[in-house]
Amino acid sequence: MDKKVKILILIIIIIILSVGIYYFKVNKKIEQTPIEVGDLSNQNEEIVEEVKEDKVTNINIFKGNERPIAFMIDNNKNAQPQASINSTYMVYEIIVEGGETRLMALFKGVEADLVGPIRSSRHYFLDYAMENDAIYAHLGMSPQADADMKAFNINSINGQIYDTGKPRTDTSLYWRVKHKKAPHNAYTNTSSILKIAKDRGYKITSEKESVLNYTNQEINLQTEDSIIANTITIPYTDSHKVRYEYTAETKRYTRYSKNKKMTDEVSKEDITTKNIIITFARNYTLKDKEQKGRQDVVTVGELDGYYITNGRAIKIKCTKKDRTEQTTYVDLKGNEINVNDGNTWVNICPIDSNISISEK
Repeated sequence: MDKKVKILILIIIIIILSVGIYYFKVNKKIEQTPIEVGDLSNQNEEIVEEVKEDKVTNINIFKGNERPIAFMIDNNKNAQPQASINSTYMVYEIIVEGGETRLMALFKGVEADLVGPIRSSRHYFLDYAMENDAIYAHLGMSPQADADMKAFNINSINGQIYDTGKPRTDTSLYWRVKHKKAPHNAYTNTSSILKIAKDRGYKITSEKESVLNYTNQEINLQTEDSIIANTITIPYTDSHKVRYEYTAETKRYTRYSKNKKMTDEVSKEDITTKNIIITFARNYTLKDKEQKGRQDVVTVGELDGYYITNGRAIKIKCTKKDRTEQTTYVDLKGNEINVNDGNTWVNICPIDSNISISEK
């Protein structure tokens, strides 16, 4: 073989070996180079945001930007059955004078053609209307509620201004039904409240997030500190007791009031709920000029309670830092609770209520 050819072959071999060694070292360096923590955290943030967005868009009970409407609902035995309660996303039940309770029913993005019976406002209900950023519909008010609605600039709609005192017509905004006696017979609907709200210049959309941390993953509360909760009894007063009974097949609770199963006046179906929240709050009788036994309820602070769903219950803390701020519901370890996608009854009961949560 020619000497020049041999030299050329040797040069080619040297070049090939050099290139191989270079790429081997570069690849080894890449494998050993640590990934910056900042890079990982940014990637995780993007993943979390995608999960959060997916979670929000898959919640059925609270979605869209329609502003909630809160209706004050009569809960006297002569007012039952109430209309369209099963169409709500939340209902608050709180004690009032005379050993009774009153309901505040919250609707969002649904049309209810009949809502009621509508009753007058009590000031502590405003705390929960504000945290839901709700238009507040009622029929009259206590002096304390009147003062607070002005002080907090509540977007309220007092039915006394619009009540015809007569049966419904095509132009009625508040009206009376014949099959119930006054004062338990006043009704309205969501379209009437929205019409009045628009006429008054109230905003009818809201970007406020839900009070509850809903999840589309089924919550079963299978923890060491949970208890079986098939029957829940809440004695607000000696004359008014509430009971919920769990049905495993539907994973929902049926509501009873004054030992009577409650039904929806519109759908004729049993009133049921997916979630129950119990909050123990101190109440006392107001010493005002009218002396009607009206109550005050302490809504602000860290209050004890329970979260109940799918046949089980856990103890929680219900914290509200200010009357205008949203309540935060956390477990006893301080973690915000996840709540099943479905309607919720919030029972704010006297602090000394001897409630019962049992397997039977």
